[in-house]
Amino acid sequence: MKNKFRVIYEDLTQKIQSGQFQANDLLPSENELAETYKASRETIRKALKLLSEHGYIQKMQGKGSVVLDISKINFPISGLVSFRELAEKMGKREQTEVVSLENHLMEKEIQEHFQMCGQVESWKVIRVREIDRERIILDKDFLLASVVPGLTKEICERSIYSYIENELGLTISFAKKEITVEVPNAEDQELLDLAGYDTIVVVRSHVYLDDATMFQYTESRHRPDKFRFVDFARRQK
Repeated sequence: MKNKFRVIYEDLTQKIQSGQFQANDLLPSENELAETYKASRETIRKALKLLSEHGYIQKMQGKGSVVLDISKINFPISGLVSFRELAEKMGKREQTEVVSLENHLMEKEIQEHFQMCGQVESWKVIRVREIDRERIILDKDFLLASVVPGLTKEICERSIYSYIENELGLTISFAKKEITVEVPNAEDQELLDLAGYDTIVVVRSHVYLDDATMFQYTESRHRPDKFRFVDFARRQK
């Protein structure tokens, strides 16, 4: 039998997804929800906490629980976060398909990103990210096999970053990113549900360990309607 707070969470989730509660609406107060669901305020708080963790609401001081726009996903520009970490905030709304996983000598075009030459062994991973049953992200990752050995399809389905940090004991430190808007290519057309959009947002990242070793080059291609690219900027004089 499910905990009552989870039953309340699932009911409120359904109401948000169906549009009964829309973006920027205020949910009823904790007291009103407690009366509606015949539950304690502590149970309501647990349900609201789950809604917040999964990206459905935001608690606003003095206002209450504001419904977020679930049609767009906040994608941090300056942060270094894996898709899995973003997905954890979305509950069961995501799925990853590993289209291919190859171990071979790095192509010259990719070597230029790593500023390497000669024979360099690397992984090439192509993954499609599905959210709410729509294929909206195409990730193409190139990783140094000498730094990241033993990749498997299962690791790529879960989280490469989790494997690097928790299994290999390495520290991922920073990335340099470039964001462009481009025309979809044939691969985008084949692997993504573009829904008629004639542009995609491409984020190219060069990712480094804490010793400044570049171990990954990534090209992440996003359908433009599903993401809000966000950052926090501070003015310095």
